[in-house]
Parts: sequence; C-alpha cells; structure tokens
Amino acid sequence: MSESIARNVGPAGIEVAYEQIGDPAAPPVLLIQGIAVQMLGWHEGFCTALAERGFHVIRFDNRDIGRSTHFDDAPEPDLPAVLAGDLSSASYTLSDMAADAVGLLDALGIDSAHVVGASMGGYIAQTMAIEHPQRVRSLTSMSSTTGDRSVGQATPQTLKALFSGPPAVTRQEVMDRMVPAITIVGSPGYPSDAAEVAERAGRAYDRGYDPVGIARQAVASVASGDRTERLRRLDVSTLVVHGRDDVMCPLSGGLATAAAIPGAGLLVIDGMGHNLPRALWPELTGRIAQFAERADRRRIAG
Repeated sequence: MSESIARNVGPAGIEVAYEQIGDPAAPPVLLIQGIAVQMLGWHEGFCTALAERGFHVIRFDNRDIGRSTHFDDAPEPDLPAVLAGDLSSASYTLSDMAADAVGLLDALGIDSAHVVGASMGGYIAQTMAIEHPQRVRSLTSMSSTTGDRSVGQATPQTLKALFSGPPAVTRQEVMDRMVPAITIVGSPGYPSDAAEVAERAGRAYDRGYDPVGIARQAVASVASGDRTERLRRLDVSTLVVHGRDDVMCPLSGGLATAAAIPGAGLLVIDGMGHNLPRALWPELTGRIAQFAERADRRRIAG
C-alpha cells in the first residue's frame, strides 16, 4: 500500500493523492471521504478487509484536503452567508468534486467502479451517480443525506459541542480536539480507542492541515443544494448504510436517501454513529462486497 499522485486530473487539471489496495485486475471500489477527512479516514485495515473480499480498492484525498491540490487562491469561504443564500464565496461545487473522482478513474484507466461515499463523500458519490452514471457500477451511500436541509442535520447542541472554543492550530491541539470530537459523533455502541484517534489525527496533520480548505469543502457542500429530485431519477444499484445513533448526520438523512433512490436497499446499524468503528469492519465490508457482487451480476446479465 503506497501513496501516489495523479496529475492533471479531471476538468480542473488538479493533483490527486491516492492509494490502491488489492489486485488491480479485481473489480474496483472507489472510496470517497467527507468534509475535513483525508483518505486516512478509510482505515488501512478496512481497505485491506475489503480487498481480501476480492476487490481493487482505491482511496484518495478530495481537493482541498491532505496532499491533493488546495485552492489557496480561491475566494475566502463564508459558510454563514452560503447558509443564508449568498453563494458568491463558493469556489466550486460537489459536481466539480465528482468530476475529480471521475478524472481519477480516467487517470487509473478504470472505466467504472463501485463507488462508496461516507458523509460528504456520500454527497459526492451520489453526484457521480447522477451526472456520470456510466462510471458507477453501484453506489453505497454511508452516513449521508440528500442535500435537503430538513433532514440529516446535526442539532445546534452537537455543533456547539464540536466547534465552540478557539480553533485548533498546532499538531497537538488538533490531536487533543479530535478525541472529544469522536466521543461526540462516534459510535456509542463501539467506543473508539483514544490513543489511536489522536495518532491518526497527528498523521493527518502531517499530511496537510488546511482549515480554510475544509471551509471551502463545507461551502461547496451547502451551495450544491438539494439532490432529492435528481436522486428520484437515478438508475444505479444503490445501498444506503446509516448508523442509528449518528448525531452528526442523523438517521433521517439516510432514510430520505433510501426513499428517494428507486430500488435502494437500506442497512441501519444499531450503536453506529458517524464513524467506521473497527468492530463493524467485518459487517460493513461484507455487506458492501455482497452488494457490489450482486450489482455486477445484474449488470452483466442486463
């Protein structure tokens, strides 16, 4: 498992940091992470478990995160203004981020992939399926929602608990902030190891910590609007996975996603929050693998 950089990716011509795990000849699975989360959010053990089920797994850094291109010359992001309807500070949209993911498939010579997105990665994966359906063998939308702001929204109390206080700047501050954050949004049925959470936050900091880039991602997510009506017209095999105890993107977001997409399957996991706890890797990778295999059989037969 070694990191590489794809250059001149997609219409924006950006650089994308990525890793490949498993047999390149196996069916490909593209993993897309959410706001503020580098490809490290797909733990190496999770990726290996999925590869061992017979898949070629690709994880990558979205734009403005980690070692992919950061849009430092873009306008200053103004999330409160975007929430109020002023989109002038949005320097890109989810459509651009979906085009980056398609561009990475192009760079790797992959015609189509099973696409798995978590949180905002689910928004991007949904947008890929809407705008580039021929590139998506199947869609797995995890811990995600439709863009309809009446569902899947964290409470003000959760947001205050996560984001109150001075911003984390140093490596140690970022590590210290991540441990209570995971306690808030993680899986109450499957507690995280604090030392591992801190260590991985430090690794992410070392790869590229960019709070303004994270804000640009958040602005893009909101500015892209509600996907519900476009999801109703989707003709892609879809599995929706959601934790019953997710407080960052409550279950209403997953239920709305499954209700919008024709024929979508729904897996609700008790005790799971807004993360991928180690104890659930066997179930999650097994369900994703089983679903992708069925989608491939239907695709070949059809």
